[in-house]
Amino acid sequence: MDSPEPGPPSAAAAPARRARWIGSVIAVLALVALGWLAWHLTHRPPERAGGNYPAGAPAGGPRGPGGPGGGPRGAPPSTVGVATAHQADIPVILEALGTVTPVATVTVQPQVSGILTQVLFKEGQLVKKGDVLATIDPRPFQMALDQARGARLRDEAQLEAAKVTLERYRTLLSQDSVARQDFDTQAALVKQLEGTVTIDRANEATAQLNLGYTRIVAPVPGRVGLRPVDGGNYVTPGITNGIALITQIMPIDVEFALPQDRVPDIQSRQAQGADLQVTAYDRSRTKRLAAGSFSTLDNTIDLQTGTVKAKAHFANAEGLLFPNQFVNARLLLRTIAGAVVVPVTALRHGPNGDFVYVVNADHTVSLRNVTRGEATVDNVIVASGLELGEEVVTEGGDRLKDGARVQLAADRPARGASGAASGAASGGRGGRHRASDAASAASR
Repeated sequence: MDSPEPGPPSAAAAPARRARWIGSVIAVLALVALGWLAWHLTHRPPERAGGNYPAGAPAGGPRGPGGPGGGPRGAPPSTVGVATAHQADIPVILEALGTVTPVATVTVQPQVSGILTQVLFKEGQLVKKGDVLATIDPRPFQMALDQARGARLRDEAQLEAAKVTLERYRTLLSQDSVARQDFDTQAALVKQLEGTVTIDRANEATAQLNLGYTRIVAPVPGRVGLRPVDGGNYVTPGITNGIALITQIMPIDVEFALPQDRVPDIQSRQAQGADLQVTAYDRSRTKRLAAGSFSTLDNTIDLQTGTVKAKAHFANAEGLLFPNQFVNARLLLRTIAGAVVVPVTALRHGPNGDFVYVVNADHTVSLRNVTRGEATVDNVIVASGLELGEEVVTEGGDRLKDGARVQLAADRPARGASGAASGAASGGRGGRHRASDAASAASR
């Protein structure tokens, strides 16, 4: 069976093709418009801020002598802070972290065994040398002393009797009335009794000493620590922690480490007989604790750190230095008088060494290589390259190059006045531009 032949296209298909064709044209036109707008925005010349530029001049004008730091010609100069090189006395100070160490630390031990009858000190008490800290029951030692004294008296009496007999024998021997052997025997007995008396006297002194040891006294002045033992306990020589721990805090020392490069300077100053002053500050370096004097250097240098230990002596009258406390020690090595100094912020470092920016009379800056010396927290000595009275840049130097124009912060006009003036100028320039544009349109 034959299939039916296809008929002519329907009337509804033609408007559909026309609509697709129109949509494609509109899409192409939209893409062209977007491309032109993008090109126009990216290739539009920048606005020229003020003045009529000659034809063909690049936007923004030529660069100033300072390059990027100096800004375009006609642009305002960089605002900087300045300071004047002046003379000052600069102290050479060595700073180091130190540890407070007591002059003496003594663990008080009993010298004899016995019952601890009294503890006479309070924890944390300041004691003097010779103050009684505790007592041990003295009665056994008093009895031993009495016994030794009695033995001495007995033997001394025997010695005296033997000496009298010896003198009688000597008289009889001269008269040939006694045998020589009897005289020699009596002489030997006297020597024997003399030895016995010597031993008795030593025993008596030992008993007297032991009796004195029942009073435990402070061997050094200082501060007593916590009490390690209470009364009523039986104590012996060498007990753990002893009777008390005394640390001498007035005076007191501070140990700190100094760089080995500074050892010759310190030794030279000591050889000159200088009294080097040392000041101790707290860990935050804000509170001054005490002032003292440099004592000595250690005899070796630490190979691992390249430093040498030093010690300073402090009277510590106010008691602000505490044993094992961490402090910051500042050693005044010497004072450089009449040096040319500038603020630390004025000194910069470049490939050729240290330099400063010197402000010239025409408000331009010159890069000047200098040689730095000793420095403090605020100022640094310029050993060479800068004259007294010259002005140097202290703030804003990161934006400068040699020859750049600058404006001093003190000469900067008030913000409101400068804004009003710039607004009026821009308004005038805008009016002139709008009049020029209108004249061009009329001629066309």
